[in-house]
Amino acid sequence: MTIENAGILIPDERIMDKIYLIRGQKVMLDRDLAELYSVETKRLKEAVKRNLFRFPEDFMFELTDDEYSNLRSQFATSSWGGSRYAPMAFTEYGVLMLSSVLNSKKAISVNIQIMRIFTRIRQMLTDTLSLKIEIEEIKKKLQNQDKNIELVFNYLDELITKREEVKSRKPIGYKNRN
Repeated sequence: MTIENAGILIPDERIMDKIYLIRGQKVMLDRDLAELYSVETKRLKEAVKRNLFRFPEDFMFELTDDEYSNLRSQFATSSWGGSRYAPMAFTEYGVLMLSSVLNSKKAISVNIQIMRIFTRIRQMLTDTLSLKIEIEEIKKKLQNQDKNIELVFNYLDELITKREEVKSRKPIGYKNRN
């Protein structure tokens, strides 16, 4: 699925490939966003730094050296180049805030598409979580049924054993002698 707005057409998969999980959050990196917005990474960072008050830590953070080197090691190519500064990672809210800082039609259009993708990812995670919960409930029910079936078989074994152990008794009362 793609969005076409102001002459912009970006495949959703291309955007989804640029969403990473860092510090337990889904984020996009400054260089990837700059590429999507068709601006230089340097210009994007300048706009963010001029409006830093709009980007609290839950909206944007800089990667540590370890996070950055770990991320670089995940790519087979060395397309990351020689950046002097650690990349900025933008959460969903940070990406949304970028549309107010980068006020071009393309930035707004791309942001709309990114927000829809984040929403779709969140919905997929919610659906997956609810499926996991249902599966766990079914497992618990099956475990309880297994225990109940085992208990029934134990009672049956006891009854069979008692029946076999019953001694024949002398009949009481009148006997029919024929």
